[in-house]
Amino acid sequence: MNQLKRNAALFFTGLMLSAAPVAVSHAADKPTLAFVVNVASDFWKAAEAGVKKAQGEMPDYNMELKYPEQGSVAIQQRLMEDLVSAGVKGIMVSAVDPKTQTDGLNKIGSQTALFTTDSDAPKTNRIAYIGSSNVDAGKQAAEIAKKAMPDGGKCLGFVGLLGADNARERIEGMKGGLEGTKIELIDVRGDDGDQTRAKKNVEDALVASPDVTCMVGFYSYNTPRIYEALREAGKLGQITVVGFDDDPITLGGVKEGTIAATVVQQPFEWAYQGMKLMAAYLKGDKSGVPANGLIIIPTVIIGKDDVDKYAANLKAMAGK
Repeated sequence: MNQLKRNAALFFTGLMLSAAPVAVSHAADKPTLAFVVNVASDFWKAAEAGVKKAQGEMPDYNMELKYPEQGSVAIQQRLMEDLVSAGVKGIMVSAVDPKTQTDGLNKIGSQTALFTTDSDAPKTNRIAYIGSSNVDAGKQAAEIAKKAMPDGGKCLGFVGLLGADNARERIEGMKGGLEGTKIELIDVRGDDGDQTRAKKNVEDALVASPDVTCMVGFYSYNTPRIYEALREAGKLGQITVVGFDDDPITLGGVKEGTIAATVVQQPFEWAYQGMKLMAAYLKGDKSGVPANGLIIIPTVIIGKDDVDKYAANLKAMAGK
């Protein structure tokens, strides 16, 4: 618990100053740094605020956060190539599918300073990864499930991009954390970033898998879609829900007790620290890049008793 409080304190000290989108005009005499996400989601609003804070502290740079039109490898690659063609000096990217993007990411990395976040691509020429340990986050999800289901049960997971490292590692971490228990993660359904499909996956599972006693939302929008589908089916409170991230619906469910708890990340810090790291690197200061290329920002479990304090701190950091 002390470690949880220390991690939570770290989280609260660095979070949102603003959730306004970042709009930066290009100036010919200023190098541009870009933060490229994997799929459009409210989850990235905190990263927008992190970019904005870094921009305010480093006015000699242009800083932008970019959303691909779709959560696909081809569209994300095209976006990064367009940024490189426009002269961007550094890109931090949450790779859609690192296993199939190796050549494309290496191409970008050969033309500009390439960093990864959220979903790593360790087999590429990226300089460093800054983000969560998704394996550890998965283990925390297992801890939530074990506390909520001491007698065991069958869990079904839902995620956006099954091929992304952040998804694979969270699933791996949760399965590892459940070893030796009577709880099993029997399957994970992907939706490719389509939130309508994400909800339908849950609705279909309620019909096809009536023996499932637990559902896990591995991406930020998956837990709210689980909540909505269960509410409409009259099954809220009957199926244990394990969440990720801090969508308002998720936090509301945690507070009312229909979601067991949620594992929250720090995209604000990924963006804020990442932009500063890229800027320093481009100036020749490589001291911020560790030998293993990994900069881990801890995840935190938020349960029912933590929600009010967590939400209050979010508002305070956002200046609301």
